[in-house]
Amino acid sequence: MMSEQALDENFFERISSETEAAESMSVPAPSRLKSRIYSALVSLQKQSGPLLSITETKTKSRGLCVFENLVEISPVGEDVKSLNFCRVCHARVLAESVENAPIYWRHCPYVGFQNR
Repeated sequence: MMSEQALDENFFERISSETEAAESMSVPAPSRLKSRIYSALVSLQKQSGPLLSITETKTKSRGLCVFENLVEISPVGEDVKSLNFCRVCHARVLAESVENAPIYWRHCPYVGFQNR
């Protein structure tokens, strides 16, 4: 009869090998789904209070997309710089509508969701 320790080791080895097999067969989530989830999360975050302004975002060493860079240098107040610019960006619409969308904007969060 096998000891309890041997049974435990056998059990964990079996689970480990099944997990490794499942991971090798896993398929990434569709890029459209990832984009929609991100958009929904940012919208929820906006409901709880203002987003970080572009100035604060850049200070925290996060790169700005080309459109955020334009707003950053514009002569507007920080309240305007706290708007969700992705909400009106064509890259968001494209990413939510097309799988593997041809988006190449540097620092655009939607580019990172594309399964390439």
